[in-house]
Amino acid sequence: MKVILASASPRRKELLRQVGISFKTMPSGKEEVITKEAPADIVEELSYQKAVDICKTLSETMQEDFVVIGADTVVACWGQIMGKPGDKDNAFRMLQELQGKSHQVYTGVTLAWKYKDMPAMFHTFHECTDVTVFPMTDEEIRRYIDSGEPMDKAGAYAIQGKFAAYIQGICGDYANVVGLPIGRVYQEMKKRNLIETT
Repeated sequence: MKVILASASPRRKELLRQVGISFKTMPSGKEEVITKEAPADIVEELSYQKAVDICKTLSETMQEDFVVIGADTVVACWGQIMGKPGDKDNAFRMLQELQGKSHQVYTGVTLAWKYKDMPAMFHTFHECTDVTVFPMTDEEIRRYIDSGEPMDKAGAYAIQGKFAAYIQGICGDYANVVGLPIGRVYQEMKKRNLIETT
């Protein structure tokens, strides 16, 4: 069965490679439409939209059996979602909000799979990880922003990068914070016979 990642994220690609999953990438260009409010519901909704988009395209062109992995990650602090900062001022505000306290990282995942001449099937789930950040001075925040690392990251930080210096602890799945709860993804695929495990 062909595995298709509906994302261009280098971090998600690396996590799939880490557990030995062979895959192709086919990022979804579909406009994201959010109708939910809770972070867990939002990431599930967006991952589903991405997976369905690619699944529809492949259903028209691919003759082989396939499974699409759609994923979306958000950072939430006190229930407020923090997206990608876009500019340095937003990054500074976000990091000021996160420093010295705990927040949550949610990743929603949708598996969309199709066997020949059968309708597609879907399974959606999410993981949540609590992340606690050490207190940071304004100067430390500015120095981190100047590294350029936070600009395209949800919540304005990368746990696997320079920001590791400010991570006090996590409760939950580390890979989920990186961008894909790879252990859960592997187990969910295994349960549905979507991956070879021998």
